[in-house]
Amino acid sequence: MEVKTVVVTGAGRGQGAAAARRFAAGGARVVVTDVLDRDGEQVAAEIRSRGGRADYRHLDVTDPQDWHALAAFLVAGEAGPDVLVNNAGVAQRGSRLVDLDPDEWDRVLAVNVKGAFLGIRELAPLLRERGGGAIVNVGSSAAVTGNPIAAYTSSKWALRGLTKAAAFELADWHIRVNAVHPGIVDTPMVQGAPAMVELMRSHTPLRRVATPEEIAAVVFFLASDAASQVTGVDLPVDGGFTELGQFWNMFEAAKQR
Repeated sequence: MEVKTVVVTGAGRGQGAAAARRFAAGGARVVVTDVLDRDGEQVAAEIRSRGGRADYRHLDVTDPQDWHALAAFLVAGEAGPDVLVNNAGVAQRGSRLVDLDPDEWDRVLAVNVKGAFLGIRELAPLLRERGGGAIVNVGSSAAVTGNPIAAYTSSKWALRGLTKAAAFELADWHIRVNAVHPGIVDTPMVQGAPAMVELMRSHTPLRRVATPEEIAAVVFFLASDAASQVTGVDLPVDGGFTELGQFWNMFEAAKQR
């Protein structure tokens, strides 16, 4: 079987690093990208130490020139890509919409939406040259239920729209585009907010925080040939939080009466 090349953004730690390891374990050549150079280099080195194939490339997903340089690197190495995982994302500092600094709004939207747009725009033509492939966008349960963190929630809803539009446009190129929407996951992004983590855990039917590896397994599936008929899908991976949460919490409250 031909070795596939997978580009993962924000792969220096957390869900991105877990996805990079999962694809490498499945036999893919992984291009680890991030702005956290030390972390990204360590992930790539770890994969290679285990017998996998991995390269690290610095990538600011908001910078078109960085994406262009990555595409040139891939073309020069005659190595795909076959899969793009738009995982890079940032959280929002502060929550009140009326107090939100416009620069903060721009920062969150730039990374979480523009970054994915630029990646698709730059790499989709290369996937087409390979005969097709898959793109997986990493969203959030906030994109399904909404929450009061305005910039973050808006960015993830926009990512859903981008996923649908790209799935329509790229179908003729045999490129599938899907999105996964994690709930609460044990990553550095949430480790500074233990109260929020516990609150979400307590309102999740499966009653536990997800591991990055669990999210990576679903990303891997959507990118694989096993999902060859799946495109344009929003898939919550959140322990039932979005699909069951309201009724589950209602019935749990009724038990206490």
